[in-house]
Amino acid sequence: MAVREASEHRLPPNLYGISFGVAGLAQAWTLAHHSIDAPAWPGNVLWIGAAALWVLITATYVNNARQQGRLRSELANPTTGPFVSLMAIVPMLLGVALAPYSADAGKAIYAAGLVGTVILGGWLTGVWIRADVKLAQWHPGYFLPTVGGGLIAAGGSASLGWTRLSQVMFGFGLVCWLVLGSIILARLFTQPRMPTPLIPTIAIELAPPVVAANAWFTMTGGRIDFVITALAGYAILMVLVQISMFSTYRTVPFGLGYWAFAFSYAAGVTNALHWLEGEDVDGRKPISYAILALATCAFAVLSIRTIVAIARRSFFPRLAPEPHS
Repeated sequence: MAVREASEHRLPPNLYGISFGVAGLAQAWTLAHHSIDAPAWPGNVLWIGAAALWVLITATYVNNARQQGRLRSELANPTTGPFVSLMAIVPMLLGVALAPYSADAGKAIYAAGLVGTVILGGWLTGVWIRADVKLAQWHPGYFLPTVGGGLIAAGGSASLGWTRLSQVMFGFGLVCWLVLGSIILARLFTQPRMPTPLIPTIAIELAPPVVAANAWFTMTGGRIDFVITALAGYAILMVLVQISMFSTYRTVPFGLGYWAFAFSYAAGVTNALHWLEGEDVDGRKPISYAILALATCAFAVLSIRTIVAIARRSFFPRLAPEPHS
């Protein structure tokens, strides 16, 4: 069959998690540049890497999906569909990063990503309403299109000076978090254990409180208030959940799913840097560097393991064999 000959692997849209994770670490280094006068080059290099990866992933993923006849059906896929939204979410982050160097280009890229994020979020919400999606099929990746997209858009809009838009998008993301969060936790609490490849998506549970807090920090100029401290309470719970999950995560063979950890944990690092700045903690500069060094080393390990797995042809999921007639 021609499709099978074209590629023996199925490249799912969570491939965008690689670019998304690199952008998350870039965001942490960029904040450190402004808050503790860290060098700008680590953040710049990471932003360039995230952009290059997004272009490469888009070309590779779209070609693979086209060859395998998945372009029209991917969004409706109850397992991988939510990850398609990263195609639009990552450019929002890239646009904000570019804006200080080229305001018009950065704002244009951001606006394109924002429009795509809102349209995809609305379309996918409609799919979930009308489709027969079983509770056991839900997973934390469902946060990405509307919760992640909305809250990232809130912070991005605020950083570009679009105050009213940032408030609208914060509401967009926050309300979706309240709705989807209850469904996803009900699935995790009451349904059978998720399929092994999806277990790393539980790391995404950490993202909503820290991404919301990062957006609120940007919207309020870094002030620590009731909203920030309330979000910190839930974030602490999710950090403890992540710690308790380590033994379970270790049972998952290394693969593409491991990049689900990247952005969520990087957003947690960014949130910690915001807190250190907001509280003006004594010794916050060495503490910030220590946190950044730990995060960067973790990313280096993840990247090296990814390169090795790709070289061994074990990183991407293989197509299921066709039944013999």
